[in-house]
Amino acid sequence: MFEQYLPIFVLLGVAFVLALAFMALSRFLGPYRPNTVKLKPYESGMDPVGQAKDRYSIAFYLVAMEFIVFDLEVVFLYPWAVRFLDMGTGTFVAMTVFIVILFIGLIYTLKKGTLDWDMKNFKYEALKK
Repeated sequence: MFEQYLPIFVLLGVAFVLALAFMALSRFLGPYRPNTVKLKPYESGMDPVGQAKDRYSIAFYLVAMEFIVFDLEVVFLYPWAVRFLDMGTGTFVAMTVFIVILFIGLIYTLKKGTLDWDMKNFKYEALKK
């Protein structure tokens, strides 16, 4: 039974060994000139300001959650779209309800102002409800 998986394990082993070999070769053969600018933390093209313990606005988390929801929507939509003609009207109705619920959620978040990055207009009171 395990002989069927032997080529996969061999491929994983070769990939692992090659990755380690290339990393070691680049370390030994390539230039290594560290300085303070190169060793500074770097995130999103901005210089780090403040402490890592500082609190972030809830708007960042809300946008991240919306991204996850609409990203997962695609996971359900693509297989359905590929097999659309093979399925009956029940799946069409189910997917229509799914899309309508997501659209209502998008309208709700737009009305709450989560995508409005103008902080003076951001409705924190609406999020507390």
